[in-house]
This record gives sequence, C-alpha cells and structure tokens, in this order.
Amino acid sequence: MKKSKELKNSPWLKYYDEENIPAHIDYPDCSMVDMIMQSAEKWPDHTAYVYYGHKVTYKNFVKKIEKTARALKNYGVKEGDRVTICMPNTPEGITMVYAVNMVGAVCNMVHPLSSEKELEYYIKVADSKYVLVIDAVFDKIYRLRDTASLERIIVVRPSDGLGFLKKKLYNTLHVKKVRLPANDSRVVLWEDFIANSYFYQGNYHEERSGSDPAVIMYSGGTTGAPKAVLLSNLNINAESICDGAVIRQVVPGATVLSILPLFHCFGLGVCIHTPLCRGMGCILVPAFSHKQFADIIKKNSPSFIVGVPTLFEALINTKLKKDDLSSVTAVICGGDALNQTLRDKVNEFLKNHGSSAKIRVGYGLTEGSGAVCLSPENAFADGIIGAPLPDTSLKIVKNDTFKELPVGEDGEICLSGPLIMMGYLGDDAETAQALRLHDDGKIWLHTGDIGHLGEDGFIYFAQRLKRIIISSGYNIYPTHLESIINSHEAVLTSTVIGIDHHYKGQVPKAFIVLKPGYKANKRLEREIKELLERNVPIYALPAAYEFRDKLPQTKIGKVAFKELEKEEKAKK
Repeated sequence: MKKSKELKNSPWLKYYDEENIPAHIDYPDCSMVDMIMQSAEKWPDHTAYVYYGHKVTYKNFVKKIEKTARALKNYGVKEGDRVTICMPNTPEGITMVYAVNMVGAVCNMVHPLSSEKELEYYIKVADSKYVLVIDAVFDKIYRLRDTASLERIIVVRPSDGLGFLKKKLYNTLHVKKVRLPANDSRVVLWEDFIANSYFYQGNYHEERSGSDPAVIMYSGGTTGAPKAVLLSNLNINAESICDGAVIRQVVPGATVLSILPLFHCFGLGVCIHTPLCRGMGCILVPAFSHKQFADIIKKNSPSFIVGVPTLFEALINTKLKKDDLSSVTAVICGGDALNQTLRDKVNEFLKNHGSSAKIRVGYGLTEGSGAVCLSPENAFADGIIGAPLPDTSLKIVKNDTFKELPVGEDGEICLSGPLIMMGYLGDDAETAQALRLHDDGKIWLHTGDIGHLGEDGFIYFAQRLKRIIISSGYNIYPTHLESIINSHEAVLTSTVIGIDHHYKGQVPKAFIVLKPGYKANKRLEREIKELLERNVPIYALPAAYEFRDKLPQTKIGKVAFKELEKEEKAKK
C-alpha cells in the first residue's frame, strides 16, 4: 500500500491496515452470472437460497439459471434487450436476474407496488418488451400491454418456488388465484415458460465484460423525479467483492436474512449478490411482517441481519428467547440514519439474546451500486458512516464547487471508483449534473449528501442537500409529489414535508392551497388522493392532507417548508 500522499488524502487507510483490509483489489472482467457459476464450482453442495424452508444448492441453482436462460432465448430475448423484473424476493426473481445476465440482456428492476403510471414510465424508459411479474400485480402490467408495446408477460405465483408437496399444500390453502386472459399469447405462466425452455438448443451464455450494462434501478436523481440508474457488471461485482473484503463474517456457509428487496440496490447488491458470490445462503423473505419476525429468525438461524432502521425497531420489539440470536455474527443497517438511542437498544437486544455482534452502519445510494461506506465494528458515534469501501475515493467539497474542504467542515460528499454508476439512462443532463470531471482527471459522483471527514479519519453524515423523506428505508421526494398535486385543476400550490412516524421513521404530509373559487371538502381531497395513487407507489402516498389559505414563505418568496416542519414537531 502507498503511504505518503495517498494516506494523507485518505486517512481511513490506517484503519485498513489495522483490520487487514486491502486498499486495492483486482476485479475480474466478467459478468454477474459468471461470479455465481464460480461459486457453484467451489461450493456445489452449499445452500444458495432457502424459500419457506425449501433449500436449493448452488449446483441446482445454476441449473435453474441455465434453464431460465434457454427459456428467455426461446421467447426471443436477445443480447442487449431489457427485461423488466417486477418481483419481491422469490426464487424466480433472483433466478431471472442471473438468467437475463447470462443471455447478455439487461435487468430492469422495478417495485411491484409502483403505480401504473410509474410502471409505464419504467418500462418505456428502459425500452423493455419483456416483463416478469408476481401475479398479485399482474393486472397493472397487463393494462400496459399495448401502450408499452409488451411482447411477453411472464407471470409468477408465490408457490412456484416451493417443493412439490409444499406447493400443493400452498395452492390448496390459498385458493384465490389471479385470473389470466385465456387467449392472449403474450401472457405465459412461469411453469409453462420454463417447460418451453427445451425447445431452445442453441447458445444461451453470452460472454460479457465488466464494463457491459447489467442492471437498471431507479433513484430520485438530483431533482426527485424518477431516474433510471444504469449499472454495469463491474459495479455489482465490485460491491460484492468489496463487501467481502471489509466484513470478516462473510464466509462460505453463512446465511443472510434477505429481507431488503431485490429491486432495491442495497437488497440486490448486499443481500443477494454478495452472499451468492461467497458461497453463502440467502434466506428469501418476499413479504416482511414484524409479526412473523420471531418465527423467521427461529426457523432459519441467520448469520447476518441486514436492514433499515424500521426493521431494527421491529427486531427489538420481537419476543425471542435468550439464545435465539446466537447464530447472528453480523448486523448491518443502511437506508437511513441510525440514531444513537436505537443503536444502543439494538446492541443490548443482541447481547441479551445470545449474539456478540454489534450493529454497523452502512452508507450508500443507487448511483453507487448500494453500499459505498461502512462503519467499523467497534466505532460508534452519532452520524458515523465509517470508511469508504476499497478502491472508492471520497472527498468533501464546498457546495456547487470542486473545492475540497478541510477536516471537520461540512460539505457535499463526492465519490469515485468502481462502484459508481454508468449514468442515468436517457438523461444526459441529469448524468452531467451528477457525474463531473474534476481537476484530478477523475469522474466524481456528486451525491447531494452533506457530511465531513472526522479527526479520526472516518466519514460522518450530516444531512441531505435535496429534500427527501425516508419512510421505512424508501426514498420519497417531496418535489415529485408536489408536482403531481399541483397538476390538479383546483390546486394553486402545495408543499409536502415529512412528519414523524413511530414505526416508519417519517411519512409524507401534504399542505395544499386552492385556487380562488375552490373550497376544501372531502370530495376534492379524495380526487387529489386518487391522482397520487395513479402516479406514485403506495409507500409514497401522503399520510395526511391539510388545506390552508396560504403557506409560510422565506424572505425571497419560497415556501418555508422548515416552518411547517417546526409546526408539526410542536404538536407532539
């Protein structure tokens, strides 16, 4: 490791030395699925995933990927095509991710709870003609079949990934099934899709490099409107390799509670691809309920618990016996800031239930392939997000400049390295705003997040530059909600803020001013709610609406949303 100038500019490297973490790693020039196949060669009989007790080994997982890849080719999917995956964490969802990668196509990852308008946007911006969808939201996708020019809709039932007997029992108990159109050849059930794989006997494994695009995920970008983040094979592979380098508990045979969804970068990169590249097992949880948390832990004895603060709120309110967490060796929190009170409660809960692990805080963003920083195991301080992952450069700059700031001074967090996205698909202006060439010749991601470098050499998070509400780990952008509310003919203006919620952290609340001649009433509120329901996912819907004659303003005439936030806090 270089010491002089590099250590001066990257003081966290002294921590690397202490923990035997490499500052630089040589990354393989391969696809995501190539990494999984290497795992299968090393650990063929290890469990790759568990789904409601049904275990699948790496050897059999690769067979499933290959069969799915043949099925994709049979239905006409070509190298470079985009396949939309609108799924929770089921075996079919993760198998499809790697099968799409195997045929040289690109995964377009979307939230099943997205509104119909959002789904239409996601499918169109990716120019995706193929969709894999869970049956519960099939109707939304099917209504888009013509406007989005869909060629094939593959429908998965939750029982498809179970063993024969469990599948039969599930289908007996859950008699309610989604009705599918009888005479539309564009719609195919998963079991028929896979059965038809035998009709394709040609090549289905395309050779792809690390620099080739692999995954599209969605972020608010710098404006809050949905942006398609294009990530390469190298981006996702580097995430898994770096995670393994900084988390010593990442060892073959360990298991990860994969609750964070695969359409979330933290979920795919940290909870699925990382373990699968390291011979670990994923415990797939398609729909998390805090009421079932205790049973999930008792039945699976996970090594890793990875989640957002609300998940850990649920954990400490779970009824467990003294040794029920004795299997847990690592606990990682991301997606939102972890306050000291919750951190201490989680650590105490772990200790009292048999685990020696202590919660670590991760920091990341979709544009950075998931996690980009991780706090050390025994470093606890408010705001700490720790050290950047290997090969990730980080600096703090003065807002709207490239000027680097000294230790202890807050500024915008900028990142460079193998984890940084290729760009925003179809949006050169947003890409240019986010990815900027600095005087050092490197391309830096301007995150829109504020933080500082501490005297101890670690990074501390302060706040976000752009307005954002984080609810149960999901990013909600007030400006996006406001633009939809303001499109209603009766609305003059609106402002959305985050208000405290006992479990979700925060939820949105909308303040609305009507145009002259309109009066607030239940019918008008219902119309605005329905407008939002058509355009945003369920988790982003305001929890409350308040109509006002006017909104507080700053001296320069902007809405003083901070005044509204103070008012709401004063009500507590």
